[in-house]
Amino acid sequence: MKAFEWTNPASIDEAIQLLKSAPAAADPDDAARPIAGGQDLLTTMKDYLTRPSRVVNLKNIRGMNLIQGDGKRGLTIGALVTLSQLEEHPVVRSSFPGLAEAAHSVATPQIRNLGTVGGNLCQRPRCWYYRLEEAVCLKKGGSECFAAKGENKYNAIFGGGPSYIVHPSDLAPMLLALGASVSVAGPEGKRVIPIDKFFTLPSEGNIRRENVLRNDEIITRIQVPASALAAHSAYLKFKERESLDFALASVAVAIDRGPNKIVKQSRIVLGGVAPIPWRVPDAEKFLEGKTLAGETLNEAGRIALAGANPLEKNAYKVPLGQTLVRRALARLETA
Repeated sequence: MKAFEWTNPASIDEAIQLLKSAPAAADPDDAARPIAGGQDLLTTMKDYLTRPSRVVNLKNIRGMNLIQGDGKRGLTIGALVTLSQLEEHPVVRSSFPGLAEAAHSVATPQIRNLGTVGGNLCQRPRCWYYRLEEAVCLKKGGSECFAAKGENKYNAIFGGGPSYIVHPSDLAPMLLALGASVSVAGPEGKRVIPIDKFFTLPSEGNIRRENVLRNDEIITRIQVPASALAAHSAYLKFKERESLDFALASVAVAIDRGPNKIVKQSRIVLGGVAPIPWRVPDAEKFLEGKTLAGETLNEAGRIALAGANPLEKNAYKVPLGQTLVRRALARLETA
């Protein structure tokens, strides 16, 4: 690990100033970095994927570890709220059940006790070419995405190219399904970003970044609106190992139903299959005016994965994703 300066700001403004005033970096991976739980940042530093000259510890900033609100007013979740806090919070469990399930699905209790909501959204890719120090892939300033023609079992089947990473966050698909937004603070002030505008595709944004955050900005909180969708939400994840693993594929669903359990509105977001949380509006539209039963569930799963473009070794994600969509919707039918 490269030597770095450790700083402990007591306020958001001080943290931003420390990020802004850090020595200029010729390579974006050498820029100053904020740290909260450190579950992802420290691993990238140990592998020399990021080499910050300054690390800005956010843990001493008061008020960023609170969950406020309820099912009627919506939730405000501080960026330093841990995943354990989120999954165990009584309001989250009762009024936003899918969000509690997504938080619970992350890794192990030890990691959830340290990992934060903001950090989960800002994780770096887990692609093994990116994580291998010697492989200078497209995400690290090289000229080629080695996964495109190499070992791509875990890579994208939607939205890929020129890089085929998948975003590792479990919270992101569920927060997108719930219509959340991200509050960000930086030297130029504060801004609120709808979460569907926060993440960027490799073909549309900075190929070396996964979101629109600038190096001198930090997430301060996440806002989840109150809606009829929130109470009927679920998150399902399939992983290769029983614990401490990322999603091969996942799905976040949220449903608003009227009389006779007819679907009025739905949101379906896939995880583990694209460089961003992947919403499937065609499947959502298909469900309108129907009940969640029988062949409707099968067809919704088929439509949700209809636009997939698998690589050589990850076509299994198509039937896997279809099954997860079907099972998640079936769970909400009985809820």
